[in-house]
Order: sequence, then C-alpha cells, then structure tokens
Amino acid sequence: MIALDNLDESTPFMVQLNTVGPGPVTIINTIVAPEDQMAEVMAAWKKDSDVMRASAGFISAQLYGGVAGSRVLTNIAVWESGEDLRAAFFNPAFQALLPEYPDGTVSFPTLVTKLAVEGICVA
Repeated sequence: MIALDNLDESTPFMVQLNTVGPGPVTIINTIVAPEDQMAEVMAAWKKDSDVMRASAGFISAQLYGGVAGSRVLTNIAVWESGEDLRAAFFNPAFQALLPEYPDGTVSFPTLVTKLAVEGICVA
C-alpha cells in the first residue's frame, strides 16, 4: 500500500487538504516507487487517476517520470477548488484503490496555488 509523507512537516498534506480555500488548487504529488516496481506503481496510478478524472472539479493531470533510471514519478493535477479535490480524495472508490500500490511506495503530495512574480509569471 502507498504511504503518504510530507515535504513540509510544518504543514502536513492532510492539514493542507482540510484547510484549502474555495479557489483553484494544484496538487503536486511526487511518488517514489520501490525498486523494480515502476510498472506496478504506474498501473495503480492509472486506476486511481481514472477515479479522480471522473470527479467533479477535475481539470487536468500530467505525469512526469524521472530520468536515468530514477524511481520518481511526479503527478501534477489541477482542480477547480480545494473542496472538489478533498471530495475526490475521500471518495471511497479512490480510497479503495490505494492498497493496490506495491508496499514501499511513498507519496509526497503538496497543494499549491499560482503566484505572480512581476515580469515572470501571472497568478
């Protein structure tokens, strides 16, 4: 089963998920696959992503893979609101799929919103 860990211990993912506001939110989820289990992790990710994609408020997702034999995958998914993401995350159909990840799989999800930096990017 997949284990959730935090990139920022001062603001754990579950705190982020339960307090995110009503506007658009992006989840950046970095996953580390156990050695020789990348195909199994990707198959489990496909199943749980099918559930998320069918959920209200889902906008888009993109999966990235590490290079040079890395066991890292990074999923970036955009949602209309934190409430929509929270409902999808706690959906029993999604939760039922988490045990399909191979033991030793670790996920580092974090929620972010766009920031503006003058001359570089807009929010």
